[in-house]
Amino acid sequence: MKLILSCEHGGNDIPKKYSGIFKNHEAILETHRGFDLGALDVFNHLKSLSYASFYCTRSRLLIELNRSLHHKNLFSEFSKQLSKPDQDALISEYLEYRNSVEQAIQKLIINQQKVLHISVHSFTPIFNSEERHGDICLLFDSRKTKEKDFCKALKHDILKQDSDLNVRYNYPYLGKSDGFTTYLRKQFPEYYLGIEIEINQKSSENNFMKTAVKTAIYNAISGNI
Repeated sequence: MKLILSCEHGGNDIPKKYSGIFKNHEAILETHRGFDLGALDVFNHLKSLSYASFYCTRSRLLIELNRSLHHKNLFSEFSKQLSKPDQDALISEYLEYRNSVEQAIQKLIINQQKVLHISVHSFTPIFNSEERHGDICLLFDSRKTKEKDFCKALKHDILKQDSDLNVRYNYPYLGKSDGFTTYLRKQFPEYYLGIEIEINQKSSENNFMKTAVKTAIYNAISGNI
């Protein structure tokens, strides 16, 4: 399989022209709502395994790359204040990113090359005052046998390296919920596996994930592609 790697929430950058909508709310950009802490670090650690890789460092609070254009949370409560031309400009950037990933996958699949697409994310350990239990979580469509089998092998190989890690399936989100991989499965019903890796942000410090966690993921993926 050829690995396509992506990271949709790699940073919390806000272009100057949009900074006004976050006036008196700048602190939220540093939280899990602003970006996926540590995700870009993991992405960079895995990059050498990939055939092609794509990332974005614009804050998800401008436009949510991991949601469909029709999703109610495509724009945040902040970016919903923007003018129609500004929102259209953000949609153009959204499409440019997603089309780049899709086209890279299409070039491979058109030659009947199997594609493994791994989208790297992280999640906050506390949400709505409840602790989330999981270190590395693998999101997939449970109706897709090949995705399920791949995640079983990945979990096995992660735990073989560190049995203390809590590796879970389709947690804290469902792999078949609205998202980029869900969209791509519909575009490429054959030869495409779409997996999201969600890593607990408790393993992140200063936007870097623990080396042991990154190494376990790297070794497990490299042994299964």
